[in-house]
Amino acid sequence: MKAIVTVVGKDNTGIVAGVAAKLAGLGFNIDDISQTVLDGYFTMMAVVSGDETVDFTKIRQDLETFGQELNVKINIQSAAIFDAMHNV
Repeated sequence: MKAIVTVVGKDNTGIVAGVAAKLAGLGFNIDDISQTVLDGYFTMMAVVSGDETVDFTKIRQDLETFGQELNVKINIQSAAIFDAMHNV
């Protein structure tokens, strides 16, 4: 399964490392990643891949909870949603 992960929040040390470690712990591989800091705000977008049988609801909750620990907002969406939008 491919998914898109976004991370937004006040810039702070260790956000990329923390999110990457959390994703790895959840069984995801980062296929592509882009991040920047805009006026003190950190933004990241990553394409990740993982097991097709993953419980997406649980993964979303785990990432939201972890984001609170890092003081950022983490969101994950299935890449199939984006693919479907462009096939209409």
